[in-house]
Amino acid sequence: MAEFRVESREGGAIEVWTIDGEARRNAISRAMRAELERLIEEAQSKRELRAVVITGAGDKAFCAGADLKERAGMSEEEVRAFLLDLRRTFRALELSDKIFVAAINGAAYGGGTELALACDLRVIRRGAKMALTETRLAIIPGGGGTQRLPRLVGMAVAKDLILTGRAVDAEEAYRLGLVNRIAADDDVVGAAVALAAEVAEGGPIALAAAKAAIQQGMELGLDEALELEYQQYQRTLHTADRLEGLAAFREKRKPVYRGV
Repeated sequence: MAEFRVESREGGAIEVWTIDGEARRNAISRAMRAELERLIEEAQSKRELRAVVITGAGDKAFCAGADLKERAGMSEEEVRAFLLDLRRTFRALELSDKIFVAAINGAAYGGGTELALACDLRVIRRGAKMALTETRLAIIPGGGGTQRLPRLVGMAVAKDLILTGRAVDAEEAYRLGLVNRIAADDDVVGAAVALAAEVAEGGPIALAAAKAAIQQGMELGLDEALELEYQQYQRTLHTADRLEGLAAFREKRKPVYRGV
């Protein structure tokens, strides 16, 4: 049984991946994680694909975190293996050339918030909530939450959210910088697709280079990060898309980028 529903939008430039596990609140099972990793790998080979929106089925949960019913039957070694696999999958989102947008349609708890944090951009529906609740279960966020959250919102806010395990609503999530947009109405997927379409207007090689420069540069000192930026700029310098962008600007028309 498929763990995701995949829908193509904007002529293949955007895909919507919906976690198809509403009965379990779209929790992360072993099968769901494996399919997500496969989809990320497949996305890399799709030249026309620029951005992916990830959301959950229904309106109750984006992703409620790990499937605790499945987890209860795992040995300690199986839990360790699952955690390492999950970390690899979330890292693949960050290292992909594609842009990932989380459409947070409902509760995003634990691994659900970690999934959203691994995406490039986040759009939330009013009424949805986000939380890293692991300390209340006598564990800690293990899918990257303790590292990605402070990089996004700062150490003080990250400690507040992780140590208390408290949930934040859409307005507070936006104020803290945890999300980029609040959907104007209940159509959070539509809002996320609109944001993805805005992103997709850029040159695909430039988008990949900019993402890599930002993502990898965060882990470097300034001088090394500036060198990384220069290297990523070089990726765009000799492309046909760069010449097309200049020509379109000169001719006052919309550019047609082909990813070459």
